Amino acid sequence: MLINQTALAVVTAAEGHGEGGINPWVVGGGVFALLLLLLIGLVAFGGGREHS
Repeated sequence: MLINQTALAVVTAAEGHGEGGINPWVVGGGVFALLLLLLIGLVAFGGGREHS
């Protein structure tokens, strides 16, 4: 009986609620922008030093 309840809970959670939430493209674009800014900062910081 416990296995059936667990399976039902998993299936119900997997179906979702259909609310939509945050668009994955917005999240991906935000992460991309953050990583791009970090890359620009890294290049700007390392650009003024000479290599040993």
